[in-house]
Amino acid sequence: MEIKIDDLTGKEIIELIGEHLQGMSLNSPPESIHALDLDNLKKTEITFWSVWEEGQLAGCGALKELNKKHGELKSMRTSSNHLRKGVARKLLHHIIEEAKQRGYLTISLETGSMEAFMPARKLYESFEFRYCKPFADYQEDPNSVFMEKELSHFYME
Repeated sequence: MEIKIDDLTGKEIIELIGEHLQGMSLNSPPESIHALDLDNLKKTEITFWSVWEEGQLAGCGALKELNKKHGELKSMRTSSNHLRKGVARKLLHHIIEEAKQRGYLTISLETGSMEAFMPARKLYESFEFRYCKPFADYQEDPNSVFMEKELSHFYME
């Protein structure tokens, strides 16, 4: 699998973001959807990656800088043709390592509380994300859960 920064202009990634947004609307009420559209994913505070396997788009994810010490995981999605192949696990590891390189102390996320989001929550739990209160501009919402991971930094002297 190859992970690369994506400019969000390719046909495949545009379709996957559309699939992501559609999935959110099928599983969440409109007021509880926090997924970003293409224009918002192109903002300067967001780095967006795509995952490719043998020339096929396998997944995507993004890291939004909330401040110099805090990042937010956004738009994690695995293509339906690549489910259960480790795409999300590999990408999440990549994004966490990037957050550490940037010097972030915490990486946070919002995801749905419904059953459809259970696989995502299990993935985040396996990476030692812990449930927390809303962060940034989020508000308490029965349709959302909030998670965070404290990042450890090891420095060689």
